[in-house]
Amino acid sequence: MVSLSAIQLCSVPNVQQNLDTIERLLSLEEISNEHIVVLPECCLYFGGSDKDQLQLARENQKTRFLQRHLAALAKKFGVYLVAGSIPFHTDNDNKFTNRCFVFSPMGDTLGEYDKIHLFDAAVDDGEKSYLESKYTQAGNSVSVVETESAKIGLTVCYDLRFPELYRQLRNKSAGIITVPSAFTHKTGKAHWQALLQARAIENQVYVVAAGQQGVHANSRETWGHSMIISPWGEILACQPEGEGIVTSHYSQETLTSIRKAMPVVEHNKFESKLNTYE
Repeated sequence: MVSLSAIQLCSVPNVQQNLDTIERLLSLEEISNEHIVVLPECCLYFGGSDKDQLQLARENQKTRFLQRHLAALAKKFGVYLVAGSIPFHTDNDNKFTNRCFVFSPMGDTLGEYDKIHLFDAAVDDGEKSYLESKYTQAGNSVSVVETESAKIGLTVCYDLRFPELYRQLRNKSAGIITVPSAFTHKTGKAHWQALLQARAIENQVYVVAAGQQGVHANSRETWGHSMIISPWGEILACQPEGEGIVTSHYSQETLTSIRKAMPVVEHNKFESKLNTYE
């Protein structure tokens, strides 16, 4: 049996403290033979300034210490770790990508994904406006990673509002789509669950969404409500508030049955394209 887990954090601008929290939460979970664990967006550094994230990305470029720590956790606990996202330095010295790495139970890197859709938006909260593109470079490719039992489509946070990306992942045979996130409290309360269920239902996939939750060091407030959703749109597990871990199970039989009974991909009359994002 394949287990699916989402870890919810209130990450701080301190890498080691966040690593310690992730390790503590993983130690609470009974690890199955095949276990896929998803971390939130900005899992190792959140609540500091964008300039500080850029500096962290520059430091990481030299030794890849962020990836090494996350790979070590995957190996220690014997899980497939969809490691949320970290700032990853680019050829443009003044920007980083918001990158998700996937590690095997042996600590090997199986794949990666750079967040395509950047959160440049006005929100009626304490921040008032967000401009992720100031320091972040958008990704330009879709990514599906294969484990022993399933194919995992990778997305990050604001990507959730763009169904075309999810259709591309389904077309690439994803049976699970992961959503590491740091949704604002305002937008999360309004749209988070509805969007997650819609993406699961319309693509007939398991959705594993791991979020940041709480008030962070820079006073930004995130929504949490990390959850696992079935291909039928059922909420299988949810962590509304606080740090924690929620777990459910992936069933290939359930996935196949739902897709056979209602073959929406075969019925779809529209061709789904993402420009050059193939």
